[in-house]
Amino acid sequence: MASAAQESDTTDSLGRRTGPRRRHTIEEKRRIVEETHVRGASVATVARRHGVNANQVFAWRQLYRQGLLNAGAAPDSPSMLPVKVSTPTVLPSERAGRVPIEAERCERAFIEVKLVNGHSIVIHGEVQAKSLARVIDLLVRR
Repeated sequence: MASAAQESDTTDSLGRRTGPRRRHTIEEKRRIVEETHVRGASVATVARRHGVNANQVFAWRQLYRQGLLNAGAAPDSPSMLPVKVSTPTVLPSERAGRVPIEAERCERAFIEVKLVNGHSIVIHGEVQAKSLARVIDLLVRR
């Protein structure tokens, strides 16, 4: 059985791995981690023997301690759910429940509110009375 770790690696001029990422099955990860638990074993040596970065093996060891490298912990590939795509029979022409801006009372204004902390709020142009009242309400409460 050829493992993903035994596939040929290609590296750049600095020795960094290039190409697609290698995939290790849960069984491979568990077997590598269990090798590091042998008395006198070095994580770096085990990692090097399998062509894996030692930091990756330390991460797998953590998953192992959490019980996430058990055979039934996670499937190798996610299962897909059936999906049915359909076109709606009626397309809405406008958003429902919105009141046109013309129906609300708008004022032309230039408002500047200077806050104690040095920040300021500047409003130019059309202002809806309800929105402005809400902003003022929130500022007064603080």
